[in-house]
Amino acid sequence: MSRPAPAAARSAERRPTSDRGNVRGAATRQLILAAAERLFAEHGISAVPLRDIGIEAGQRNHAAVQYHFGDREELVKAIMEARGAESEAVRTDIVAGLMIGGEVPRVADVVAAFVQPLAIHIQPENHYLAFLSMLITEQGGYEGLEGVHTGGSVISLRALLARLVPDVPVAVLDERWWVTLTSSVHTLARYQAAQARRAPSIPLDVLITDLIAYLSAGLVAPVVAGDPRAAL
Repeated sequence: MSRPAPAAARSAERRPTSDRGNVRGAATRQLILAAAERLFAEHGISAVPLRDIGIEAGQRNHAAVQYHFGDREELVKAIMEARGAESEAVRTDIVAGLMIGGEVPRVADVVAAFVQPLAIHIQPENHYLAFLSMLITEQGGYEGLEGVHTGGSVISLRALLARLVPDVPVAVLDERWWVTLTSSVHTLARYQAAQARRAPSIPLDVLITDLIAYLSAGLVAPVVAGDPRAAL
């Protein structure tokens, strides 16, 4: 009569099944994220039922989205964390170069460090820019999104900007910085949407260069006379 297998052996025998379940779960999450990003980008964040996202992701369980993400807010955060991490990986290297480089950075360098990593999302089957543009519009601004969407590199850029333009009052510079972030998202999203429908009027690199120049000029523009924020 054979003796029962040790507990460790029985656990090892069960592990492959568990691993397969984990892989399937991760794959399902990715399908849901991709479907949610596209539907949110096309119809709006609040307009898409979570059930429709599950169906679009090929899930028979109508509660699949809630099972994997909990609620709409957590699903939105998951999209931002996944896509934002892609930009952050590029941006971190750029910011490090600005901080330790031998030359004093320019305002345009700060703006470029935000815009260029964002533009990596202009590619087929990537709906992140349109999604983010829709989210910013629905929430009435970029505030509250930067921690999830961008990571620490954008905080470093904002601190560097303050050192480069000390004559602009903090409150004014804060508002101009938000305008820079939102304008970057909306402009790139609009370009990508136009690109999908017709040949773009200008190459992407030209658009990015012009956008950086435009936003940089706005950051250092003279403060409007009588602006009450100048006294803060």
